[in-house]
Amino acid sequence: MNRAVVLEGKRVRLRPLTWGDVLLIQQWSADPELQKLIGETGPMSDSDSRELFQKARDDESRLWFAIEIRATGAVIGEAGFLRIFSPWSTTDLSIIVGERSARGKGYGTEAIRLLLDHAFRELKLHRVAIGVVGFNEIALAFYEKVGFRREGVQRDGYFCDGRFSDFVMMSLLASEYEAPPS
Repeated sequence: MNRAVVLEGKRVRLRPLTWGDVLLIQQWSADPELQKLIGETGPMSDSDSRELFQKARDDESRLWFAIEIRATGAVIGEAGFLRIFSPWSTTDLSIIVGERSARGKGYGTEAIRLLLDHAFRELKLHRVAIGVVGFNEIALAFYEKVGFRREGVQRDGYFCDGRFSDFVMMSLLASEYEAPPS
């Protein structure tokens, strides 16, 4: 897999992670609200950060990006594919807009469109999947807006703040994906 892939949109650029990006991700991971919404149990440690960077750089089953605002160069999040499994033509997707001030402004929608275009058109994948914390209604609506369908529930699959919550499995097939007009 080409680790030098850069995906260009109108307002965002997805580019390979640098060590500086990983340090930003580590800072965002300390946000308790974000942790709950994405299913993390605590902030990222220094060793977690090194492992993320190493996997993003060396693991052939991953393709990871920093989400950057083109006009300013500001890094606002991370996104990518983990567990790309070519024999089945499938992958799992992750996208996190870690910078609070950048949320709700359409950057995530553009970034996920770039990822999906790359998955279905360039990588020729058949299926992209994601797991979403069940009480994260904003994320569930976001993924449905871009075409993902709910396909199953891991009942009480997530424990947070002393209670169990469902974990919703979603997917999008190449035949269901419609790229927006350029």
